Amino acid sequence: MNAAVLTVSQVNFFIKSLIEGDGRLQNVVVSGEISNFTDHYRSGHLYFSLKDEKSVLKAVMFASAARRLKFRPQDGMKVLIRGRVAVYEPTGQYQLYAEDMQPEGIGALSLAFQQLKERLAAQGLFDREHKRAIPAFPERIGVVTSPTGAAVRDILQITARRWPLAKIVLAPVLVQGSQAPGQIVAALRQLDRQRACDVIILGRGGGSLEDLWAFNDEQVARAVYACSIPVVSAVGHETDYTICDFVADLRAPTPSAAAELCTPDWREALAQVLEYHQYFHRAAKSQVEYLRQSLDLLVQDSPLGLPEELLQGRREALEDCTARLAQGLRGRLLGEQKRLAVLAGTLDALSPLRVLSRGYAMVTKEGRVLKSAGEAAPGDKVAIRLAEGELSAEILEKGE
Repeated sequence: MNAAVLTVSQVNFFIKSLIEGDGRLQNVVVSGEISNFTDHYRSGHLYFSLKDEKSVLKAVMFASAARRLKFRPQDGMKVLIRGRVAVYEPTGQYQLYAEDMQPEGIGALSLAFQQLKERLAAQGLFDREHKRAIPAFPERIGVVTSPTGAAVRDILQITARRWPLAKIVLAPVLVQGSQAPGQIVAALRQLDRQRACDVIILGRGGGSLEDLWAFNDEQVARAVYACSIPVVSAVGHETDYTICDFVADLRAPTPSAAAELCTPDWREALAQVLEYHQYFHRAAKSQVEYLRQSLDLLVQDSPLGLPEELLQGRREALEDCTARLAQGLRGRLLGEQKRLAVLAGTLDALSPLRVLSRGYAMVTKEGRVLKSAGEAAPGDKVAIRLAEGELSAEILEKGE
């Protein structure tokens, strides 16, 4: 056995040198289907395999590259990966170190859009029962857009022409770039927290899918959904659709259309008010005339005659009743007076004072009237009541 004896480490190092020394393997694009996908949420690294009909290749995408992805990889997805092939020397395993990933057959942004749309739809963010009505006559209209773009100028002009009573509350933000989503979310939350307006227009002018991407951001979509003020999404042109269009309470094809949807035409509103005024005036006049005619017919057809005659008859009847009642009361009073006089005479005749006035006396012992001599004994003190005055006496002796 004349072959050189190598350690495992030496073999792995040699293979590593061969593979990593080949410039053709340091910048390759590999096509394959993702399998065994694992997302390490703490580190942010992605681990997976690429496979075709015959082979499997291990792959890894570190967090720095994974953060740049516009879509979420998943098992079964066919992708194109740009990267380098290298050997992990401790295990002797070679694998593909991915620097960039694109879905095969469809753009990354389009795939990311579709994935987010399906996920938010499954969570109910697009459901119709969550949509709020746009106020018919807004006093304040919030506008979240670029302060220098054509969109805000169109909104201001159309609002001034259609509904000059409304006040525009502008929340200036970036509408594209990496900082745009954060500014849009902050503007929506501030308008909502301050209750600064009755409706919010969120939008910008047209552009490419990349230009409009801020309005496909998940955080922006959730801020629109959470806003308690109705939101109108007006992003791009009529053919452009964003995630915000599905979450918002109303989609407008353009910012100009959004301004028209949020404002009534003051001329039409005035004409409607005048029409209502005339209608209610005619209705009130007709009702008054109907009631007047009904009253006239009621008086004419009444068997009681005119109201004045009816009142006069009732008045005479009341006066007659009053006179008869007074006469009856006078007769009753005279009768009671006579009866009282008879009773008074009878009472006077039976009064003890009346008897005493004829020369009789009334003897009492200790407040009790004596009716016979047997009720008193010698030595008893008695009182003698005369017609005029009273005497005190002592019993000396009793006769038979």
